[in-house]
Amino acid sequence: MKDSRLSYNNSIINYRRSGQGPETLICFHGYAEEAGVFDFLARYAGVMFTIYSIDLPFHGKTEWKEGLQFTPGDLSTIVAAILARESKGIPDPSVRYTLMGFSLGGRMALSLYEAKPEAVKKIVLLAPDGLKVNFWYWFATQTWAGNKLFAFTMKSPGWFFWLLKLMNKFGMINASIFKFVNYYIGNKEVRDLLYARWTALRKVKPRLSIIKSFIRERNTPVRLVYGKHDRIILSSVGEKFRKGIEQQCTLSVIPSGHQVLHEKHAEDILQSLTR
Repeated sequence: MKDSRLSYNNSIINYRRSGQGPETLICFHGYAEEAGVFDFLARYAGVMFTIYSIDLPFHGKTEWKEGLQFTPGDLSTIVAAILARESKGIPDPSVRYTLMGFSLGGRMALSLYEAKPEAVKKIVLLAPDGLKVNFWYWFATQTWAGNKLFAFTMKSPGWFFWLLKLMNKFGMINASIFKFVNYYIGNKEVRDLLYARWTALRKVKPRLSIIKSFIRERNTPVRLVYGKHDRIILSSVGEKFRKGIEQQCTLSVIPSGHQVLHEKHAEDILQSLTR
């Protein structure tokens, strides 16, 4: 595995390369993770794929200096620049790549496919974000009032803790989400990063109707993998997304929680990559 740094405007984008296979796999990690979470894949798929995993803004070793804004155009340009650099500046336009995204990274993969469907050979999404609009994320990042309240809460979270505990007491949210949210609100540094990450990535909004039309037109294989015990992102969302693209899209549920991207699930992930 090798870390590389790419200059992009005022920023430095960190990415990792692993494997030596003839096919290209581009990977996007989940929230609060980094590119190295895909390292284990090289031991199982490195003969078939050369793997590029990218640290998203405000994650890992990427130094994002473009303010709280990251657009689909930024994403597409960065990936193109990485591939151009890795091909010694002479990319082959006929070469297509496979996309993989876990959780938050699913939203990145879908957005990149929407921008350049002709460049994508296959999409593998592991417990992906982006297939359903979460009301609270939408309110916090897409509305003026919501973003003001979001910023205030990150500075003074006391009222939110009270509300969260009340909702948990009356069964309005499940224990997994309560634990997940409580962790990300309980530490000031973590809260500051949460605000920066959510706000910066707010413009990456895959348009599912357009994406599904591209999948049908180009017959792009899509593989969805969910955890049976996941209470954060449910497989029912994937089943809804499959409607209308059943011939191209398969869905599997494995014995896992939300952390589908783990070496113990390598065989399931490899099957989704190769079948």
